[in-house]
Amino acid sequence: MSQPHLEHATSVPHIFDRAIALQPQANGTWHGHTSTDYANMIGPFGGVTAATALQALLIQPERLGDPVALTVNFAGPVRDGGFEVRVRLMRSSRSTQHWSVDMVQGDDCVINAIAVFALRRPTWSATEIVMPEVVAADTLTPVGDIMGVRWPQCYDMRFARGGLRGVDGAGDNPDSLTHLWINDKPPRPLDFASLTAICDAFFPRLFSRRAQMVPIGTVSLNIHFHADAATLAQQGSAPVLGVAQGQIFNLGFSDQVAHVWSAQGRLLATSQQAVWFKE
Repeated sequence: MSQPHLEHATSVPHIFDRAIALQPQANGTWHGHTSTDYANMIGPFGGVTAATALQALLIQPERLGDPVALTVNFAGPVRDGGFEVRVRLMRSSRSTQHWSVDMVQGDDCVINAIAVFALRRPTWSATEIVMPEVVAADTLTPVGDIMGVRWPQCYDMRFARGGLRGVDGAGDNPDSLTHLWINDKPPRPLDFASLTAICDAFFPRLFSRRAQMVPIGTVSLNIHFHADAATLAQQGSAPVLGVAQGQIFNLGFSDQVAHVWSAQGRLLATSQQAVWFKE
């Protein structure tokens, strides 16, 4: 069962653990509450919402192994306040499990997620994709306030390539490729929940490509995890490198592909999401 991380070796949970905390209810559901620390322009930061859905599975007594894949569909806007999480084990074998998660506010299902968990075992392995060569995180300046939004203040972000055209006042970019060193602030050891949130911490590729801010919203986020819990524990609280780029912007939707690497060049996760945008 996932345990909350503590700040400064005290009994105070880290702000991230407070944000994804869930309390069991008598009817078998779980109750949570959005966090003002991770507030977005409208509602909460989607990465923490996705992490909450995964956390609902990580704390299940029947949970088998580690997450392999997580798909989160944002069915509607998550309102500030309380919510109910409903979890269902769809199928289980000796080595894999398939889960379903719904986040509900009132009569509205705002989040639907499915996840695959598995017992990983040693096998032949190879990584064909290569981590890009970038300058070290400690040689870069952390990003300050971004659009007056609260949630980026919960991360130490350092851009090695790319930025936000509509924020820094520069013109359009020829591409949306971003290299970003990122870790929790205050520092927190990496685990599956925090890695899930980081996979959504890349700003919409439209904001990196164009010097224009328009309404946007993620409609679906898919994450593949390539490390087990022991590998993530070795990462500690060191920053990870995120590489994100859009592939197409068309007919009101765009996609976004991201890779998350350890500083030692280990691929930890890949993600892809579909994003709605309005001109």
